[in-house]
Amino acid sequence: MLNDTKIRNAKPRDKAFKLTDGGGLTLIVNPNGSRWWRLRYRFNGREKMLSLGVYPDVSLKQARDQRDEARRTIAAGNDPSKERQTEKAALSDTFELIAREWFSKHSKAWAPSHAIKIMARLQNDVFPFIGKEAITHITAPDLLKVLRRVEGRGALETAHRIHQTCGSVFRYAIATGKAERDVSADLRGALPPAKKEHHPSITEPAKIGALLRAIDGYDGFPVVHAALKLAPLVFVRPGELRQAEWREFDFENKEWRIPAERMKMKAIHIVPLSKQAIAILYDLQSLTGDARYVFPGARSAGRPLSDNALNAALRRMGYEKGTITAHGFRSMASTILNEQGFNRDWIERQLAHSERDGVRAAYNYAEYLPERRKMMQKWADYLDTLRDTRAAKDG
Repeated sequence: MLNDTKIRNAKPRDKAFKLTDGGGLTLIVNPNGSRWWRLRYRFNGREKMLSLGVYPDVSLKQARDQRDEARRTIAAGNDPSKERQTEKAALSDTFELIAREWFSKHSKAWAPSHAIKIMARLQNDVFPFIGKEAITHITAPDLLKVLRRVEGRGALETAHRIHQTCGSVFRYAIATGKAERDVSADLRGALPPAKKEHHPSITEPAKIGALLRAIDGYDGFPVVHAALKLAPLVFVRPGELRQAEWREFDFENKEWRIPAERMKMKAIHIVPLSKQAIAILYDLQSLTGDARYVFPGARSAGRPLSDNALNAALRRMGYEKGTITAHGFRSMASTILNEQGFNRDWIERQLAHSERDGVRAAYNYAEYLPERRKMMQKWADYLDTLRDTRAAKDG
């Protein structure tokens, strides 16, 4: 039987030698002075060896405890070496490693801004808490703690998005044979519903006219001015407008084709261009036509306008955050066009609202295009009437 004194007094030799403790436990003393615990055992008639660590990091008592645990495993009909391999495999299949693998496979098809948001949420709100856990060891309560932490700081919408992302990671793990179930599915209804984001807008005709006249009188950065004038005529999402590239515009066919990778639903979106929209673009072409972006930033022609450029301009014009935002031009068009009796399907298609069926969205981007062309021109003409002081007052 070994004791700590015997182990410490064992001097290295030219060749490795063994000190035995009993029950198959031995300590290998190497010529360089290192001491390794080994366990010899038999399983299914075959002699096998299991490494138990290095002395003194693994003490004599700890080595004996591991030996005893291994003997109990054998008595139960299981191979300790196989169980060790399974545990190592589980540790290599951590949530973070699988999430990063999932991200690398899917993010290539996403808009860069979307990919950055997804990874930032994982790195800030998920990995620090369950990232190092084997994905098969994570339970629904474990994941709920992560979500509750985000909810607790008032970011309920973000908590819901993280829930969705984690569900995608679990389903990827199932598909790749690294997990058997998606525990995020057990949390449906665990978070309170997120309030639908409200984008302040102006929908009263007289006030719309006043807004359009204020935009006409804007004396700031010319590129921002052009973007503000175009926004009500195309009512796309602010990011889609800011990142517009000249190559996307077909003036002959009077349309703007936004590529799938820049759209929320990853489907091409066609914006019919009214004569008023084309006039704005022609004027701007002399200023930015040689650049990639239609609306380049003030500091670099190689980058589009910043996220806040249009909203900052609206604030400068005297419109508070709760009155109108750049996104509010969409609500403005939707409300008025519906009130004027235009076909709801035309309006929804022009707004590029999410389809339940992503495949359908990808193939039907030209749906109702002739009708939408007429609608967009009538909308532009209507805005012209509101811009006129008398017409606006009459409205």
